[in-house]
Amino acid sequence: MMRAGTTDGAWQAVTGRRRSGRMAPLSKPGAAMSQKLPTETIEAYRRDGAVAIRGMFSAWVEKLREGIARNMAAPGPDVKIYTGENGGGRFFGDYCNWDRIPEYRDFIFHSPAADIGRQLMGSKTVRLFHEHVLVKEASADVATPWHQDQPYYCVDGDDTVSLWIPLDAVPRERTLEFVAGSHRWGKYYRPERFNKTPLNANDGLEPVPDINGQRDKFNVIGWALEPGDAVAFNYKTLHGAPANNSASEQRRAFSLRLLGDDARFARREGVVTSPPFRGVTLRHGAVMDAAEFPLLVA
Repeated sequence: MMRAGTTDGAWQAVTGRRRSGRMAPLSKPGAAMSQKLPTETIEAYRRDGAVAIRGMFSAWVEKLREGIARNMAAPGPDVKIYTGENGGGRFFGDYCNWDRIPEYRDFIFHSPAADIGRQLMGSKTVRLFHEHVLVKEASADVATPWHQDQPYYCVDGDDTVSLWIPLDAVPRERTLEFVAGSHRWGKYYRPERFNKTPLNANDGLEPVPDINGQRDKFNVIGWALEPGDAVAFNYKTLHGAPANNSASEQRRAFSLRLLGDDARFARREGVVTSPPFRGVTLRHGAVMDAAEFPLLVA
């Protein structure tokens, strides 16, 4: 089931401002310390559409855990909370809260994440698209269906990267998985809600292939991860994750979505996007120069 987010009054009580306001960045673009990635990591990202990066964010784990605790105590207006059929733990998802959660802002503007994204994309510039928090509590029997991110988004372009950062140990059998090379298939698959209904009826897109039922036909990759590791992946890469079948261990993840040089705003009339970005007034095809998408590397 799904729960609505906070009311306008509760939002203002928690944040000290109206929902339409935006906080200023804590630092200027390019202020975070650069971390040079190995050439083979960059090559694997561009070839497979996903790559593991070890230990890069270990120093940020506690701060991001604090931010997620703050976020879960006071969710944003677009929070989604799912529970499975067996009454286990919750699957909590929330996004676009960086302007009111100081721990998120600190990470976005002071960690090496933006420069890592720049190297992986091969871009001169990096913008924030949004952050996304995904928490599967112990015994949360809700899987993340196979999907691409980009068909959900108001973005066109190839220069994209998500940094999925686990804040708990994730064994291989419960990790995020990817179909290697699927970002280069030249296809958008139909975006669906977790109840398998389409996000946009009659969108003309084909459904995601039955990857779990035909795993021998696809090059499925994934990694056991430790807190502070990251998996970087392109918005067009097919990915999914199993339910959390552990009776005692939760799986908290902070995902940072970044945009590179060729990213443009996509405005498609009559099409629902997620996140909705209701206040953005950019025209279709515009550079994503708006307060919602601050420049991190110039």
